[in-house]
Amino acid sequence: MIEITKDTIIGDILDLAPQTAPIFLSIGMHCLGCPSSRGETVEEACMVHCVDVDKLLALVNEEANKNAEAE
Repeated sequence: MIEITKDTIIGDILDLAPQTAPIFLSIGMHCLGCPSSRGETVEEACMVHCVDVDKLLALVNEEANKNAEAE
């Protein structure tokens, strides 16, 4: 099971669970391939994009763990 927290780096999330990219894109985080995503935490990105970090974490964790739940 993948556990994504406020302190998880976005680039690490995309490496572990690339299927989460559309969630980030849908809330305006369009720079997923830029260098800042490799050093920015979920919490930092949410502050910049005025997104509720807890709501985003719920969506991202659910999507990231869908395959694990199916097995």
